[in-house]
Amino acid sequence: MINWIASLPNFSAYGTPMYFFYLILAILPLGIGLYFGKRFSWYEALISFIFIFLMFDGSSWQQGISLIVYVIYETCLVMYYTRYRKKQNGSGIFYLISGLAILPLVIVKLSPAMVGHNSLLGFLGISYLTFRAVGTVIETRDGMIKEISPWKFIRFILFMPTITSGPIDRYRRFEKDYQKVPSRDEYLQLVSKGIFYLFLGFLYKFVIGYFFGQRFYPYFERLTLAEHDPFSWHMLGVMYTYGFYLFFDFAGYSLFAVAISYFMGVKSPMNFKQPFKSKNIKEFWNRWHISLSFWFRDYIFMRFVFMATKKRWFKNRNALSSTAYMLNMVLMGFWHGITWYYILYGFLHGIALVVNDWWLRYKRKHLKKLPHNKFTTGVAIFITFNFVMFTFLIFSGFLDTFFFSNH
Repeated sequence: MINWIASLPNFSAYGTPMYFFYLILAILPLGIGLYFGKRFSWYEALISFIFIFLMFDGSSWQQGISLIVYVIYETCLVMYYTRYRKKQNGSGIFYLISGLAILPLVIVKLSPAMVGHNSLLGFLGISYLTFRAVGTVIETRDGMIKEISPWKFIRFILFMPTITSGPIDRYRRFEKDYQKVPSRDEYLQLVSKGIFYLFLGFLYKFVIGYFFGQRFYPYFERLTLAEHDPFSWHMLGVMYTYGFYLFFDFAGYSLFAVAISYFMGVKSPMNFKQPFKSKNIKEFWNRWHISLSFWFRDYIFMRFVFMATKKRWFKNRNALSSTAYMLNMVLMGFWHGITWYYILYGFLHGIALVVNDWWLRYKRKHLKKLPHNKFTTGVAIFITFNFVMFTFLIFSGFLDTFFFSNH
């Protein structure tokens, strides 16, 4: 059986134009049903199973087994905590279940640094699934989720369009959307937006992202490694081409996921909203990888602030918010991976958020006459954009190669 699965062709999600042809053909009956006010849940489950199977067969069969074990594990945790929460609300059990829910992701992230190779528990998309699972536990603790069945949780956590590339949805939002079949007009609007996002995603990933990632970036990378000068124009080329590639590739994937979700009658949240127009770093995180930044904001930043305020850990409100920013962003850096450049990336964004808050306070108090016009807005966008691009250069790992592996 394993040998047969391993011999099958593997289809990475949104990897080729033919993938979209097969996927849209497969979900067409779903669209017809939704047009007539019916949601064919059984057919959706079948199609989801087939396409998830095709993502994790062939050379990825071990990831497929890890996915099955992981989903069973997380479902058991969520079901246990749901039953427990109906009767009690102990903090110890909540933290234990939350810790156990996030444990597989911690093991996967720590394994390369601790044992020198990837964990067998890992599979493509484990981060997105873990954030959904932990978010479900937290919403249950808060009393926002009263009832949840194993099937509904599995349907949510394995929602096929978003399984490998996000966005990170919330159970309540998803289930409310899923249970409400859109009217014909609403569905046609979803399809219209979905078509637009689909073609925009093609432009982002397969055209612009391709040129930045496959043409421009390797060119500047080769020249920079050859001349050994960290302050060269070619290094700037590496910085900007990687930053643009990262955006267009990731935003393209996210647009595909949202578009297919819309075709299936589910309004998955948008993940990017023109982030390079941001006037400060806080606005950037309201526009960049929105579902992730809002997850960290709601479940790390806000909860730390609430707990620290309740326990009176800080006398100064600004010190509290600064500590929360640093905790939030450094944890996000660790989430990307246990390497110096990911951690430094998170640390610098934490510092930037602290400095941004300080600047806003200073400006209100001492620079009340500072003009607010197109010029000052342009300067703010320029500074924010270049800071973000510099941190993307760190995030890329290129400097690790340049300084430590370039012989």
